[in-house]
Amino acid sequence: MTGVDRDTENVTLTTLLARISRGERDAFSDFYERTSARVYGMVLRVLRDPGYSEETTQEVYLQVWNNAAKFDPKQGSPLSWLITLAHRRAVDRVRSEQSGSEREAAYGASSWYGPFDAVSEEVTRRGDTSDVVDCLGTLTEVQQRTVVLAYYGGLTYREVSERLSVALPTVKSRIRDGLIRLKQCLGVQFDG
Repeated sequence: MTGVDRDTENVTLTTLLARISRGERDAFSDFYERTSARVYGMVLRVLRDPGYSEETTQEVYLQVWNNAAKFDPKQGSPLSWLITLAHRRAVDRVRSEQSGSEREAAYGASSWYGPFDAVSEEVTRRGDTSDVVDCLGTLTEVQQRTVVLAYYGGLTYREVSERLSVALPTVKSRIRDGLIRLKQCLGVQFDG
């Protein structure tokens, strides 16, 4: 893009932002058409997930719709403003996902080891792993697969979810239910 083309684009986008700030939908549509590929591309480079990138791009344009009046051409070009909004939103999404994963891991650690420890302690106390194998046979096939992947395969809830292409809450429920059945089969006393 030449300097003249860039100047023309800046004027056009600045004008569109002014119109968007007055609630003009056609201006918003034009602005979106002119800029969305660049915004999506930048967001995708940060997030590396097409689904999250699409959602985040939508959030950026909602922010443009709500905050177009805050754009100040003295501070920089409209495209720089837009890309800055998109980058911040993408980084926020990464942080949010990371924080969610950390919370999930903390929850998993706190709820995961109680039942597992009771079962493994009972097996250790008895010294008989054949009971565990027999009890694994009492689980449904899906419970058995999730428990085996988690405990014998050493996978996290999220990894089991991805491996089986099953929603994370479903995996957690299957493991919890499977562990309860294992405890009952092994005769382990528990609250719940």
